[in-house]
Amino acid sequence: MSSLFRPWRLLLVLVLVLSGIGLAVSWAPDRTVDSLKPRWAQPPSQFISLQGMQVHLRDEGPRDDAEPIVLIHGTSSSLHTWDGWADALKGQRRVIRMDLPAFGLTGPNPEHHYSQDVYVAFVKDVMDALKVPKAIVAGNSLGGEIAWMLAVRHPERVTRLVLVDAGGYLIPPDGMPIAFKMAQYPVLKPMVGNTLPRGMVESSVRSVYGKAERVSPALIDRYYELSLREGNRLALFDRFRDASRGRYADEIKQVKQPTLILWGMQDRLIPPEHGQRLKADIQGSQMVTFEDLGHVPQEEDPARTVAAFKTFISTP
Repeated sequence: MSSLFRPWRLLLVLVLVLSGIGLAVSWAPDRTVDSLKPRWAQPPSQFISLQGMQVHLRDEGPRDDAEPIVLIHGTSSSLHTWDGWADALKGQRRVIRMDLPAFGLTGPNPEHHYSQDVYVAFVKDVMDALKVPKAIVAGNSLGGEIAWMLAVRHPERVTRLVLVDAGGYLIPPDGMPIAFKMAQYPVLKPMVGNTLPRGMVESSVRSVYGKAERVSPALIDRYYELSLREGNRLALFDRFRDASRGRYADEIKQVKQPTLILWGMQDRLIPPEHGQRLKADIQGSQMVTFEDLGHVPQEEDPARTVAAFKTFISTP
């Protein structure tokens, strides 16, 4: 009888060995902010105390700019996604960008709340802290949803609006990167607290680019290492718990500011149809599309996308 169970014992041992190897390969404990600063918080990065957090931001360009530009990144991204735009604009304009709570070097909100309303209040508080009464506000993905909600809730603070593959409507789940899909299952929280396969991060980043060959090892380093910032992985679960899932879509028609919509036509996360819907819902808005770009066109091709932005803000 015992000989019948011997193959199952061997199989069990094999499974345990392979699981151990997998765990060892993907083992990635949290990293402190101080350990990440040398690479990801080079000057002109600064940290300000706000809402119980040390908020990582960059504030560049002439301080006498009467109409600064505020740039807001999306889920699991960071202020670095706007590097190309900032480099192209800061010679003439004041450019402000920050890591949102739960992401980048800012890290988790101490209250663990990540609703769109909380993010809108956060961006407004950043503007207050930097003494910016009004600004041109641009946002990508989640940042785009925050941007148009800020324009609706606090119209006096937003002079022009730029929505880059922006959220707002209910997003179909089919195109979600694997990391986003996992973050929607709280039961996985204990498993991901100290593990993160680099290959999963690479796959997720490649899936949001129009052309995967544009994803460099340095870019994967950035997304991977900033995901390891202490608390960010667990905060992502709370972020998806609080996601709007189109709850505020009816408010989009209340946007009154001049609005530019930029969209990568290879976006598999938020389809181009959402851009067309934004254009229909926001009276007088303009839309520029990029046939070969994906969900983060400002990062994938900063030169072309910032050119469209410059044309828009230079138009009376």
